[in-house]
Amino acid sequence: MTTNTRTATGLTLRKDGPSTVILEMCSVRVGQTLFGIPITHILEIVGGTIPQAVPLAPDFVGGLVHYRGDVLTTVSLRQLLGLPVIGGKYDILVLESASGSFGLLVDSVGEVLTVSASDHEPNPSILDERRRTLFAGAYKLKQGLLVMLDPERLDPVRLGAAAA
Repeated sequence: MTTNTRTATGLTLRKDGPSTVILEMCSVRVGQTLFGIPITHILEIVGGTIPQAVPLAPDFVGGLVHYRGDVLTTVSLRQLLGLPVIGGKYDILVLESASGSFGLLVDSVGEVLTVSASDHEPNPSILDERRRTLFAGAYKLKQGLLVMLDPERLDPVRLGAAAA
């Protein structure tokens, strides 16, 4: 028997059988690291976009893009992680948060992965404060780790308030 439950954080959990909780994550890459974002927060994926730079914007702002007649602020995951900026086109995940929609710039978007809550590991205690605030733990996969991102933690309004 399969049942779906939506949590307070907006994650949709699927329970297959008596004790297995399943989550669906969209996988993305930045550098060599594989990240996951719950699909329930993703409105759309826009490929091959070049954001317009914003002078004097905080470092985490990747730029602005036209999105369905609106201007969408993007957050550069690469810059948040302290990785060098690569020019050119990015894939953008359009995410929904409490303060509205925003874009997340990533190197590439992968596939939707199904992960089990039993494979979740919390952030290690040695993780620096900056990364601890961005990451929501990791999932053990056969091919490595999937670092979980929480869109609420990546919201430009929240990041701007934290930087102030």
